[in-house]
Amino acid sequence: METVRRILVHVCKDRAAPNRAHFLQSVTGQFSDGADEAKVNWSLETNQFVLSKGQKTGSVLLKRPAFCPIKHLSVSEAAAIPLDIQQRGVDVGVAVLLQSADQRVLLTRRSLNLRVFPNIWVPPGGHMEPDETVTNHRSVSIQSNPIHTVSVSVCVCVCVCVCVAPGCRPQGVARGNGRSPGIRGRLSNDTGTVGGPPLRHHVVSYVLVLSPLTHLQLQATLRPSPAEVSACVWVDAPLGGAIVSSVDGEEGEVRGDDLPSSVSAWEVTAGGALSVSMLPLSVLLSRAPVSGPDVERVSTGTKFALELWLKSLETCDLGVPGLTCDH
Repeated sequence: METVRRILVHVCKDRAAPNRAHFLQSVTGQFSDGADEAKVNWSLETNQFVLSKGQKTGSVLLKRPAFCPIKHLSVSEAAAIPLDIQQRGVDVGVAVLLQSADQRVLLTRRSLNLRVFPNIWVPPGGHMEPDETVTNHRSVSIQSNPIHTVSVSVCVCVCVCVCVAPGCRPQGVARGNGRSPGIRGRLSNDTGTVGGPPLRHHVVSYVLVLSPLTHLQLQATLRPSPAEVSACVWVDAPLGGAIVSSVDGEEGEVRGDDLPSSVSAWEVTAGGALSVSMLPLSVLLSRAPVSGPDVERVSTGTKFALELWLKSLETCDLGVPGLTCDH
C-alpha cells in the first residue's frame, strides 16, 4: 500500500466522490461561480482534506484574494509550469489564532531563511501531516510548551484561505522598512517574494484557540525555533482593526492614526531566547505591493482571519452552535 506523505485538498461536488484538487485549479472558484469567497464544509477523510458546498450548519468561509495568481493564470503561463509541479496537488496548512484571556492573538514573523513566506507576519502554523486533525495539529504547540499543558477553552476552525507561492527566494530583506532589493516582477500572493511562476499551492485552515491565560502568561511559555520564527507580537482589537483596514490590492484609508507609532514585540535571538523590542506600527500596516520588492507585512490570509476574529469579539459568536464567549 502506498504511504501517504502529504494531506492534499479534495473537492466534492454534487454529492460525487471527492476528487483531488489540481494544482492549477482555483479551489475557491469551484464553489463560488467566479466570486472570491464561498461557504464550504470541510472534513478529514482517510488523510484527505475534503471541501464540499457549504450547508447551513458547520460551514466556514473559503476565500482567495482578488489578485490570486491561480485565478489570473493564463493558458500559456499554466503550460510553462513544469509537469512535476502541476502534479503536486494542493497542500493543506493550519494556522492557529491563539486568543489570550485578555483578548489578544499571537502573530509570528517567519524567518528570513525560509523558502516560502520569509519575513511575513502570520499566526503559528505549518503543513498538516498524515493522521493529524485541524484541531490537534502540532502547531497548536505554538513553537512552545504544548498548549494542552495549558487549559484550552475552545478550539474551532474559523475560516479557510487559499495562498499561492512562487519558487524564487528573496535575498537581504531589510528589517524596519522590509525592503528586499534586487527582486522584480509581479507579486504572487502571500509569498514574501515577487515574480516567478507559482510553485506551491495551499489551502490554510485558521483555527481559533481560546486560553484562560493572559498574553503575558502565554508569552512566558513560548519557545520559538529561530530557524522558523524571528519575532512575535500580541495583537489586541484596536491594532487588529488597523491591520485589517490595510487591505491588500486596495488603496483605502488605513485606520491607525489613534495608535502609537510602535508596538511591543519580542525578537528571537540565534540561540532561541526572546528579547523585548519595539516594532514600527507601519510594518504591520504595510500592504502587499503590486510589483517590485516585497515588504515585511502581515499576510493577506492573516488579515482576513483577523477580520473574522474581530467580528467574533463583537458578537461573541465563535461559529459553534450553542457556544458563546465570556468577556
